[in-house]
Amino acid sequence: MVQKERIKSLNQKSIRKGAYVLYWMQASQRTEYNHALEYAIIKANGLRLPILVFFGITDHFPEANERHYTFMLEGLKEVKQSLEKRGIRMVVLHKSPEKGVMQMSKKASLVVVDRGYLKIQNEWRETVAKRIDCPFIQVENDVIVPVEETSPKEEYAAATIRSKVHKKLNHFLIPLQQTNPAVESLSMDFDSFDMDDIGKAISKLRIDRSVQKVDFFKGGTKEARKHLEVFLEGKLDRYPELRNDPTLDYLSQMSPYLHFGQISPLLIALKVKETKSPGAEAFLEELIIRRELSMNFVFYNGKYDSYGAIPEWARKSLRSHQKDKREYLYRLEELEQAKTHDPYWNAAQKEMVVKGKMHGYMRMYWGKKIIEWCKTPEEAFRTALYLNNKYELDGRNPNGFTGVAWCFGKHDRPWGERPVFGNVRYMNDKGLKRKFDAEEYVKMMNQFPVPPSPKRDCVVMSF
Repeated sequence: MVQKERIKSLNQKSIRKGAYVLYWMQASQRTEYNHALEYAIIKANGLRLPILVFFGITDHFPEANERHYTFMLEGLKEVKQSLEKRGIRMVVLHKSPEKGVMQMSKKASLVVVDRGYLKIQNEWRETVAKRIDCPFIQVENDVIVPVEETSPKEEYAAATIRSKVHKKLNHFLIPLQQTNPAVESLSMDFDSFDMDDIGKAISKLRIDRSVQKVDFFKGGTKEARKHLEVFLEGKLDRYPELRNDPTLDYLSQMSPYLHFGQISPLLIALKVKETKSPGAEAFLEELIIRRELSMNFVFYNGKYDSYGAIPEWARKSLRSHQKDKREYLYRLEELEQAKTHDPYWNAAQKEMVVKGKMHGYMRMYWGKKIIEWCKTPEEAFRTALYLNNKYELDGRNPNGFTGVAWCFGKHDRPWGERPVFGNVRYMNDKGLKRKFDAEEYVKMMNQFPVPPSPKRDCVVMSF
């Protein structure tokens, strides 16, 4: 069942006679627990039509580079194979998604799309809604509770959104049944971007190649499922007490897969609840409350990717301490190459550059120190966002934007006043050492080479 609250018509066109129902897959890059896909199949079956799945690959997604594209294509290759097993043709075009879907919609009876929350995703959907001549229906798919169902406004913090989410959870936290298409579409003839050889596919894209793929994480639902199974069987029980220790591996590793829509948060939540684990409550707080708070932030705050999204109290406090003496100041290149005086920060930067994913607790420390080492809080914000989005597999999404903003006071409260930070929460290496063996973390990360000098032949952020 696809709850009606997930479904929204983006235009007022009527269903017309067409050759197929089109599902424009973009944010939800998976075949299981995909409400938009299941809704499209149900509609196609009702019309006795085949269903086509379309995906558009743009060379110019903001701040995406070879690392991100490789991970995405690894997942899309699996999606194509999975759809074929269900008798569904997938058409991938090396074309900006909104242009591709307008081309594909010309013979469609209706078009279904999943939901994204970033500005570019909203712009694509708005453009398509105005220009296609058939119904355009959005199905919200990558949150447990649809954003507008949770709250009609931007929430201040986890404390203000928690009860609103919990009131709706029972209604939305239910399994999704899979529907088989009544009419197969594999025999339909379309040109499609070849993803059989990921290396060759990547070479055909005109993308930023300044950051190469990682070997620590491979894209796709099967890989996500493997990580989830390991987490549920051996880590979830002790997650509450050990999640903040980066020398141990007690995280789920779900964030890159959630970012690309390669696994459903609903599926994860249901699997976690089945375990009856003592760690389930703490994990679901992060998966549902904290993650959906970030969706709320990005959806309702148009400044989510700029310093203007920081609360007024935090900006005012940071401004009042802008001229405070800073013991260390670093250029972007020095930070990017992990060349600071702080071995713990350098280790975190190395982890991000080499693995494509920094441990969650170290991300907080990492961001806080950038505030301390830049001339202005605005420069610090741009620097943190630039590095996060460039190297993190799970950057450039609501969680990533929210995580950076949190370092500057978003979704937090004023703390005791101190130099540079004012009333914004402060972190230091003593806090790290109280929680875990910080020297061991440095030792672990020092196994990796120093990050290379950043390439400047592509997209560069200037200050």
